[in-house]
Formats: sequence, C-alpha cells, structure tokens
Amino acid sequence: MNTNLYSALSLIIIISNTFFVITALFFERKKPVRALSWILALTLLPVAGLLLYLIFGRPLNLKKKKFHIKNHKDVEYSREIYQTLGTVSYDETMFEESYNHYVKQLINFNINLSQSPFTNDNKVEIFTYTQDKYDSLLRDIEGAETSIHMLYFIIKNDKIGTKIINALAKKAKQGVVVRVLFDHGQNLFFPYRAFKTIIDNGGEVLSFFSNSIDNYLKVNYRNHRKIVVIDGKIGYVGGINIGDEYLGLHKRIKPWRDTHLKITGSSVYCLQLRFMTDWLYASKKEVDFGRLDMYFKPIKKEECGNVAIQMVSSGPDTNAEEIKRGMIKMINSAKYSILIQTPYFVPDDSFLEAIQNAAMSGVNVIIQIPEVPDKRVVYKVTTSYIEDVMDFGVKVYLYPGFLHSKMIVIDDTCCSIGSTNMDMRSFSLDFEINAFMYGREITDKCSRIFYNDLNICKEVTEEDYKKRGTVSKMLESLCRLLSPLL
Repeated sequence: MNTNLYSALSLIIIISNTFFVITALFFERKKPVRALSWILALTLLPVAGLLLYLIFGRPLNLKKKKFHIKNHKDVEYSREIYQTLGTVSYDETMFEESYNHYVKQLINFNINLSQSPFTNDNKVEIFTYTQDKYDSLLRDIEGAETSIHMLYFIIKNDKIGTKIINALAKKAKQGVVVRVLFDHGQNLFFPYRAFKTIIDNGGEVLSFFSNSIDNYLKVNYRNHRKIVVIDGKIGYVGGINIGDEYLGLHKRIKPWRDTHLKITGSSVYCLQLRFMTDWLYASKKEVDFGRLDMYFKPIKKEECGNVAIQMVSSGPDTNAEEIKRGMIKMINSAKYSILIQTPYFVPDDSFLEAIQNAAMSGVNVIIQIPEVPDKRVVYKVTTSYIEDVMDFGVKVYLYPGFLHSKMIVIDDTCCSIGSTNMDMRSFSLDFEINAFMYGREITDKCSRIFYNDLNICKEVTEEDYKKRGTVSKMLESLCRLLSPLL
C-alpha cells in the first residue's frame, strides 16, 4: 500500500476513534461501565472497535430524542383514551384483600413509574407449546369480526409465516381492519412484497423503523414486543414470534421451549393502546383510528376471569427501565422462592445484586437457561455469570434444548411473562412489554410450568462448572467484556 495513503488512512482512523471516544463519554455518561467498554473497544481495536460502535453504539444518534418525543405523545394519547373509556381505574380500592403489603407496593410501583393500569377481571391461558399458540391464534384470526392488530419482532418468510399472512389477507378481504407492524431490523430478508397479499386486500403493513441505510446498519433500539389484539377483546403477548424455528424445526436449535399468553379482560385495552401508540410512531403521520368502541369492546361477564394484571412497557423512549425495575421490586419482595426462565442471562449490577441478596437472605433462587444456544457469543456471556450467582447459593439448571421462555415467579404472589429477556439489551435498549400478574391461582400455574421443566433439566454443579476448558473460560472472559454492548 502507498505510504502516503496508509498514513492518511491511519490519521482518519485515529481522528475518528478519538471523536467517538468523546462521543461515548458524552452519550453513555449515565452508564460508566458501558462507556468504559466502548472506550476500550475503540482504543484497543481501532478498526474493529470503530465498526462495532457504528453498528451497535449510538454516535450522534438523534433517535433517543425522537423516542422521548414518542414517549410524551404516548402518555398524552393514553390519558386521552383512558379518560374517554372510563373503564380502567388506578383506584387502590380495586386491590383484593388477599394481596399482601409487598404486592400492593409492587402494583403502586408500576402505576407510579410506568403508568400501568391495574385490572383484575382477566382470563389467562398459558401456552408452553408453540403449535398450540399458533393454532389458537389462527382460530381467533378466522373468527375476527372487526379488527386485527399484530406486532411482532420477527415474522419469518416460511411455512407458518405464509399461513398466518394468508389468514390475515382473507380477513382483510372480508372487510376486517388488518394492521401488521414488524421490526424491520430483524426482517431484512422478509421484504414488504411478502405482505403484498395483505396490502392488496386492503390491509395495512408498516415496519417500526423506515428502510433507511441508518436503520439497516443500526442494531440497537429494536421493537422486541409481540402483541396481537383481535376485535379489541382478545389479546396475545409473550415470547413467541412467527417462524418455523419456534416450532423446533431449526436443524440445530431444538427442541424449542417458549411461553406465551392469551388474555381476555380489561388488560387487553392496555395491549391495544400499546399497539396503537407504536403504530402512530411507525406511521410518521397523524392516524385517525375512528370509533374507539371498535377497538375497545365492552368486556362481557362470561369473557372475564379473576386474574389481576398490569401491562408494563419499557424501551429507549424512557430512562426508567420500567420492566427491569419492576422485576427487581418483585425479587426484593420474595420471602421463600424466586423462579426465573430466560434464554439470555446478562444482568446489570442492580439486577445481579438483587438476586444475590435474595439468595443470601435464604430465598430459594432457581434460574433455568438453555443448554442449546442460539447466539453463541451471548451464551458465553450467560455462562460466565453462572459463577456470579452460584457463589451466592443460586441454583442454575440447563434446559435440554433452547429455552426461549421469559418468566419470573415470586413465591405464590406474583409473576411476570412477556418479551423481556433478563439481559442489558432488553432492559435498556429494546422496546419490550410484560404482563405482571398477581394472585395465587396464576402464580401456582406458572410455578407448576417451571417445575415441570425443571424435571428434565440438568443442574450446573460447581464441580461441572470448574471442568470447563481453558479456551472456554478465555472466550467467556472476552465475551464478558462486551456484555454491556450486546
């Protein structure tokens, strides 16, 4: 290479890295560990670090400001809707007498921090087999009369994806309002033309971000939510996206184990509202949804249950990390057991210390993670944290397959299921939604699911953990350094 050209390129790299080191210090000032990780990457790996920061970081990223504007609009729109409906109350008199002091505190915490309405008339069905979830969803799509709203992080261009798209197109042709929202960054190989049959039949399809080069390059700020609302009265939320791999059909990542909820009751209003606010953001224009009674149907007595729920959302449009803080509040209230299922365990200091403190207080803490990874680098980070919790008395088990379930169960009082992984990305960078559920009946159901899985899991013993090879330990240490960036 020409000496002058080499010198010029070296100078450009040095100037660029110096600029982005300063940028990292400014944008990550509230998270020193993350800032330090980027500074080390940019300093020690000049070219690779620069590329990583351009893709995973947020250099001069103005989306954060736009997200805060989004959040302000979301709050205003939500207030307007709830005032119009007059059906979802924040009144503490709705609390059942059976809720203990800690549960009431958690409910108030979610009301005050994330403005999450408390509803206690819900019926919940829990799916642990993906096929059951898809079968139920297709039946409800077929039975839709007025509207279908669907938001998924991933929609695959495969057999089940095509089947669901065709079902939606059929309903759109019949005059049902069909809106589909997806995260563009995770569907690069599933372009708009795959949704053509929906659009041609009168449905609407949007990506959460536009097709700009910036959004192709940027990995952060993904809409990781999975929401379906049908006729304003049936809701789905949880961890299952749309794709054959979620049925365990991937040649390597199997068997697949996931958890999803089907809900009827007043909490469906909250799912509907979350979809509508995300749709408004994605559309980049004012949207008149028309008559509210079309999307917020009166709840019939036979459709109601007795499960209390708060739908809690979080994302980069706020600085509160609402779901993470809600989970920490749950963990801190535990008296005798904490049960966690997560595909990725990459906790920040506050979440990790809460788990450690609970275990040291005599609480039985059990964490299930997959034995078969889907993302090898993140899995190495996950296994690196096993020692951090085992040393404090936490029991860690490996599920024989890929465990994609995101669930936490506290005693016999409360539990949470949704889209949120127990990792830094879900806590602070991705748009997420979780159902926080209260009461012995629903918590017992979740506990039974957890222990049924535990029966086929293998415990990670201290002896087995120490047998890891030197290369594996070195890879864990290297990947661990990148954990604030993943």
